[in-house]
Amino acid sequence: MFYIIILNMKKALLFFITVLSFIAFRAHAQGDGIGQLLKTAPDDATKLVNAFADPLFKGFGTGINNGWTNTAKTKGLLGFELRVSGSAIFVPSADKSFDVTKIGLSSNVRAKAGTGTIAPTFGGANISNPPTLQILSSQGIVLDEFELPTRQIPANIAPQLQLTAGLIKHTDVTLRVIPKFNISDDIGKVSMFGFGLKHNVMEDFFGGVGGKLIPFDLAVAVGYSRLNYQKDLDVQPSRNRVPDAASANKTDFSNQRIDGHFSGFNVQAIVSKKFLVFTPFAAVGFNTAKTDVGLLGNYPVSNSLATYTVYTDPIKINRNSISSFKLDAGFQLDLAFFKLYTSGSLGEYKSVTAGIGFGI
Repeated sequence: MFYIIILNMKKALLFFITVLSFIAFRAHAQGDGIGQLLKTAPDDATKLVNAFADPLFKGFGTGINNGWTNTAKTKGLLGFELRVSGSAIFVPSADKSFDVTKIGLSSNVRAKAGTGTIAPTFGGANISNPPTLQILSSQGIVLDEFELPTRQIPANIAPQLQLTAGLIKHTDVTLRVIPKFNISDDIGKVSMFGFGLKHNVMEDFFGGVGGKLIPFDLAVAVGYSRLNYQKDLDVQPSRNRVPDAASANKTDFSNQRIDGHFSGFNVQAIVSKKFLVFTPFAAVGFNTAKTDVGLLGNYPVSNSLATYTVYTDPIKINRNSISSFKLDAGFQLDLAFFKLYTSGSLGEYKSVTAGIGFGI
């Protein structure tokens, strides 16, 4: 029986991987986004990556805080539940574009005449005339130019795979584990670890008669998740330039990669009521998320019409991406050993979560 459960969970996880791969294929068909942004010097590249990837950072932060529970009822001792779920996180209109003239780029980076200044972010506004950025020398000579990426990503997708077990004192413990695996060459490698606790406080006050005196369950829950991400990049010198004297020994570009870590903390108060197999719930809470992303390896940046400078590990982004209250509502269908879940979340970013599970 347990083998059948694991097999079905693997099939569900593969479904979410397929969704991720579809999004990556669509993005890849429109050009290498991050690679284009790395043609500027580190300070400018950091500002461009921060602006372009802002919805990605916030989406990951929102997604890893979702899906911990769909009921305030805790399991009995030795009860367990294995579930896989996924969240779709939607980018608000304000975060779908940015103005390249308002993010503090240096004076030698400008939008090419005849192109606009409003660029789409990773969340993808449909911009009719996106900017082409030019890199200028101190004499105003155009050293290089590139188009900003025009990816159109309708939503961020975040999978959750977790095992919950009942402890004593009406408390559940939850573990989230996704071993490192390569989704595709376009997306990269991901892994996850998380830990959560939920306690039914209603039982503390009313014990076994709580269900008769108070017609609902009330619980508090906390959860911490960390999603790790790696992706190889390929940024090569422009227009057959050669390295300058300081970069002559740094022309190996095979070590380029994104190394990202997204961590989230979530605390909630949950109320629910079971009606036969149907359990609606609502929750209010506060969640935070942190982004720690580095662009590692050697990257060539044009410094004249003939040469380029190599920057090693040029970008390091460490920022709080989410810090907001959130409201969740949804339901759980408990069909004996098989369970279905769905919920919606209102916060800085709206999201929906759905999944399946097995347990007692």
